[in-house]
Formats: sequence, C-alpha cells, structure tokens
Amino acid sequence: MAVQPLAQQFVKVYESPDPDNIWTYSPGIAVMPSGRLIATLDLSGPGMESFPGPKRVIENGKLWFGKIFTSDDKGETWQYRADFPFMHARPFVAGNSVYVIGHCNDLAIIRSDDEGDTWSDTSLMTEGEVWHQAPANVHYAGDHVYLVMEKMTFTGMKTWPCSIFAPVLMRAHTDSNLLLKESWTFASELAFRDAVPEDQLDYFGVPFYQSQPITGVMVAPGRMCAPAGWLETNVVQITDPDHYFYDPNGRTFHLWMRAHTGGTGFGAIAKVVENDDGTMTTMLETTPSGKKMVYVPLPGGQMKFHIVYDEVDKLYWLLSSQATDSMTRADRLPADRFNLPNNERHRLQLHFSRNCIDWCFAGLVATGNSTKEARHYASLAIDGSDLYVLSRSGDERARDAHNGNFISFHKIRNFRALVY
Repeated sequence: MAVQPLAQQFVKVYESPDPDNIWTYSPGIAVMPSGRLIATLDLSGPGMESFPGPKRVIENGKLWFGKIFTSDDKGETWQYRADFPFMHARPFVAGNSVYVIGHCNDLAIIRSDDEGDTWSDTSLMTEGEVWHQAPANVHYAGDHVYLVMEKMTFTGMKTWPCSIFAPVLMRAHTDSNLLLKESWTFASELAFRDAVPEDQLDYFGVPFYQSQPITGVMVAPGRMCAPAGWLETNVVQITDPDHYFYDPNGRTFHLWMRAHTGGTGFGAIAKVVENDDGTMTTMLETTPSGKKMVYVPLPGGQMKFHIVYDEVDKLYWLLSSQATDSMTRADRLPADRFNLPNNERHRLQLHFSRNCIDWCFAGLVATGNSTKEARHYASLAIDGSDLYVLSRSGDERARDAHNGNFISFHKIRNFRALVY
C-alpha cells in the first residue's frame, strides 16, 4: 500500500493572478494566543512593475513586496489585512503585540497591537547593510524572544552568496518595543567561509562539486553550483540534561541551518553563547573528541527547513524537503527540473527527534504531481494537537519549481499520534 500524505488537501491563502510573471514566496505563520492565525508571504517576478500594490523594494535585481492574511477559523478561510515593503518576512508574537520581521536589504519590522487587523509603518533597524533569511522559527526563553537573521559579509559575490552569510542571533525582551533597534541584542557575526576551511574538508564528499569562491561553477548547461555555505537558520535550545550539547546555565543556543554542499542529507550547525555582560558570541560546536562540528545528519538539510519544539512531548519536529534522485548526473536531468540534482522541491516530509540529531520519519506531508509542482520552503506551527503547514506551492501552471503560483495551508491533525 502506498504511503498516504498526512495533509495532501489544502486551502489556498493566496494565488498569483499571473503565474508566468508574478511568483509567490516566503510563507510564514504564527498562532496568536486567541487562536487567530497570522500568515505572511511575498511576491516577485517580471510582472511586478505594473502589479498593483505598495512601494516595492529592489533586492537581487528584482522587485518585491509582502502581504499579510489572518484566519479566525483555524485556516479554513483567510482575510487579507495589509501589504508591507520588504521580503522574507515571518510573523511572531511578543508581549501583547504581533510583529513581522524581514529585510529590504536593511532589517525591517512592523507591529500590530490588534492581532493583525492594522499595522504600523515599517521601521528599519539597520542602515546601509544587506541582510537575508527566509522565514524560519522563533524561540522563546524566559522573558525573551530569539530569532536569526543573516548578514551579508561581502558584497562582491557573482553567484548565490550562501558562503558569506553570517547567521546573527537576535534577542529582545518580549515587553519591549521591538520596532526599535536598541531593543535588540545582536550576536557576533560568523560567516561560513570564515569558519569552515573548505579546502581541508575530506571524507564527507563536501563539497560535492568543485566550485569557485566568487563565481561558482556551471556543472551542466544552465545548472550553476555556488561555493559551499549555510543559510536559512533555525534556533534551537537543548533542554535534555543528558545531551552532550546541554548547557545547565541555559545560555547556549544552537543554530540549525540549511547546508549548501551540492549534495543531500546534511544540515549545518553553529552555536551562540550568552556572556555575563549580556553580549552573545557565535562559534562552532565542539565534540567530546575536541573536533569542530559543522555538519550534522538532517533529512532534507539541503533545502530550507523548519524546526519547532513541542513542550508537550519534549520533541523537535522537522518539516523539510525529501530528495529522491540527487545522484542523477546534472547533465541528464529533465529540462523542466529546477537547478541541481539536490534541488528537488515537490515532496514535503515530517520527522521528529529527541535530540535534533537522530530523526524519525513521521510521514510525507504533501506532494506535488510533478517535480515542477512544488511543495517546499514551508513554515510550521503548533496549535493544540494540530500542526499547521504553510507551503510555497505550485501547480501545472507554475513557472517552475522555484517560482510557484500559490501559498497553501495544510493541517496535520493529532500530530503527536505519529510518535513511535
């Protein structure tokens, strides 16, 4: 009997009116204490110049802006609330407010004090900088909220710049005005290329393809491989006192990241330690042998993933993309297959773990009917006994697997029953 997806059916939160020219990206989701759901997404594509909406931002040579929706019936229907002039946004709750943070080169943030009905003007928290970070998780510890944004540490890249991203953990008191930069503490910066000597890696097959540090390498016609890197960072805290990475002082936060290696099966990690003076220092993790640890086993770690920690069952839940044919030679992929062999994007999978290293398969969440019809780059949220999934999706009208034409909402009911 074929495996049945856990949440194949979906509700469309937003659908592009022009799939060839307007593309849907960056789904983010948050659950308010009242039960209201907040969903964010952004739009880009060659049709943005004439598309109605607010001021657009230019990043990577393209025009972007975002949209906010709410639901008061657990995702059955969605109401449009606002547009915002930045991208890669994620909503999160702090105090009596809900915020949406992203970037328009500089870090940008907005706030709602009425559960998403109305929104503040955009506040910029940096000036003249370039940031990145697809929607990922948000962590709460004590009276503080923690999340990661990634700073671009070099502006001369001629290809995908994941080698020069520095994941920066940000901390703020939940009752502060988080529109203000001074409400946040930023950890120190550590870019991948400064942390990992790529020419000394061996025995892991990383990187899978040879590459050049600035330009990348074309491994097959139309299929570019950038240098190795990390990106799209989640923050987790180890709570098990028996875990090798456990900090009894509660001052260590681990960064679990998408690992760009050219292959599959690995995620990347680093850690941030809070100092006595309140500053935060980013560094690599060290194993009991004294060896530095960057790569960890992670199903779907080659693509953007989302981790949430469930306080009820004390498990980490991982939503990621399932790869099935990453060893196909790049020059033999079908013409409609997007990018490299490890870039399969149409199968969402769910795993759980006690320790963030050993992952147990819980099921396929949803699949597209072809490699072009994506279910990927999804965000995850817990609401009681249900898991909510907000996916960057596409159908047969999509431009390709990367540039989809709708954002879909999926519900996994009674998800804790999947544990074995």
